[in-house]
Amino acid sequence: MSSKERNLSSQFYGYPQPREGPETPPYVVPSGTNPVLRGLPLAIVGTIASKLNLIGSLLWSNTGFGTLREIKELDDYEPIYDPTVIKFSSNEDINTDKHGRAGEFRTDDQEISNGHYSAAYYVSAYRAGRLTPTKVATSLLEHISANKHHNVAFLQIRRDKVLEAAAASTERYQSGKPLSLLDGVPVAVKDETDLDGYEKTLGSSIDFTRKDGATTWCVKKWEEAGAVIVGKLSMHEIGLDTTNNNPYRGTPLNPHNPSYYTGGSSGGSAYAVAAGLIPISLGADGGGSIRIPSAYCGLYGLKPTHGRVSIRPTPNLASSNGVMGPLASNMADLELAYRILATPDPSNPTSSLFAPPPQPTTTNSNKKRTIGICTPWFTSASPPVLATCQTALSHYRSLGHPVVEIPLPHLHASQLAHALTILAEISARMSNPAILPHLSPGNKILVSVGRQTPGTDFVQAQKMRALLMRHLAWLWREYPGMLIVTPTTPNPGWRIGGGGGGGGDLGYGVSDADMSLRSMRYVWMANFTGCPALSVPVGCVEVEDGGEGKGKVPVGLMAMGEWGDEEGLLEWGREGEEWARMEGRVQKARRWDDARRWMGA
Repeated sequence: MSSKERNLSSQFYGYPQPREGPETPPYVVPSGTNPVLRGLPLAIVGTIASKLNLIGSLLWSNTGFGTLREIKELDDYEPIYDPTVIKFSSNEDINTDKHGRAGEFRTDDQEISNGHYSAAYYVSAYRAGRLTPTKVATSLLEHISANKHHNVAFLQIRRDKVLEAAAASTERYQSGKPLSLLDGVPVAVKDETDLDGYEKTLGSSIDFTRKDGATTWCVKKWEEAGAVIVGKLSMHEIGLDTTNNNPYRGTPLNPHNPSYYTGGSSGGSAYAVAAGLIPISLGADGGGSIRIPSAYCGLYGLKPTHGRVSIRPTPNLASSNGVMGPLASNMADLELAYRILATPDPSNPTSSLFAPPPQPTTTNSNKKRTIGICTPWFTSASPPVLATCQTALSHYRSLGHPVVEIPLPHLHASQLAHALTILAEISARMSNPAILPHLSPGNKILVSVGRQTPGTDFVQAQKMRALLMRHLAWLWREYPGMLIVTPTTPNPGWRIGGGGGGGGDLGYGVSDADMSLRSMRYVWMANFTGCPALSVPVGCVEVEDGGEGKGKVPVGLMAMGEWGDEEGLLEWGREGEEWARMEGRVQKARRWDDARRWMGA
């Protein structure tokens, strides 16, 4: 064992043995082979697929999943079924205060430059007596109820529980004893979580509510920090696609451009923040489901290292890919939310091994981090997205961060391996025969496809995971601390189709596997390998806007860090945020709602 490998074994648990992957041809955008289904044809095919395995089997083969058998290099790798890699921290880095008392976390200006109000705005107003958590909660609930666009983003609101939490927070401020910098701040959580007193449907028409009334661990940490949870947010049904199109429960429209989707599956989480209703929300991410809606809606979204944020006792829909993490309108709020969410859970065998997030500093370290670019992959984005992201990349270059070319083998095959894996995992969660008939037509098809995965092909996918993780470990041995940077998505948003302002697709749903894979072109890698990743907004681009002519949608830039390197990502995000503000590249949404107006502040 080399000295570098010995050093890695002392810093990490489960670190992959570094090994350079095979040399493969440069990345080429794959040609689409999957049919697009919408309206009545979608409903018919969905029904047939739920009853006949033949349809699912044909679509499984058509997607190309079986081509993993043809990659001979995989014979040299042992499969990795769980991508958890735990980074150890030194004692001096450990933050022993689990909620973040006053002054311990970064705070932002009371009113930040893109028009949103941060958590610091609320806390400052509470301390000064200009507002109370009760006043904010009451006004917010009335406003959501009266606005059809806002209302569809929330699947359930328990007014009694919201006002109870707000009253308790108001009392703490009046006695001068707030719990944290999140005390009294309105937040909301994706319906994928468990929350005592609330139903859980996973965005479907099916009841998945726990009988024991338990609350997801990381949500409980927000509650213990005094946050006022306003309700449960819309999601793409069972988390299985990237638009947040939900014909059964309603589809929130992108506040920046209502002819476009919010992205999913954490679309309600993105809508509520982008529309100005709340500064922070909780999402879940198994294939970009935090980062895609963050990019589409002009937000900051963090996908943590696999296993760091405990979701106990909530079952993970995609056990080897999925995590929960925050979305926010600014980096200070994202950091505050993340540090509380990531409190280690002593009853979770994985989360308990992570050290608490380290103490934040008041300034950036000015450390020059290598930025890794795989040019054929990076430049496969559409021209407007590529131009916007290259401008942002030039800013990082100007700060002295060296940019290097890196090889990434088998990119398309690796993405197929991820898609195969997450489809199989979510389909297994839906194994009860009574579930499938009640899903939307698009998900009847996807679950039927996932159920066709043979065990041998599933193992091949996990061998591909091993190849990629070991190659990444080799890259980080060559370039310690490197961040791998790409656009968040190659496409500038996803326009709602079906005619009539999107009425067709919004009414029946849509199945467009090629577009789904396209939207995940960059995000899947962090899920499949367990690495942390952060999407930051870097501008808006002109797009066709339905009957309203030209419009704009936001564009995100993403960095993926080494296992456990959330701190490096947060610093990278703060540098990008400062530049985006100074250049005016982050804009409030067209349907942004001024909270001070309806709060009377």
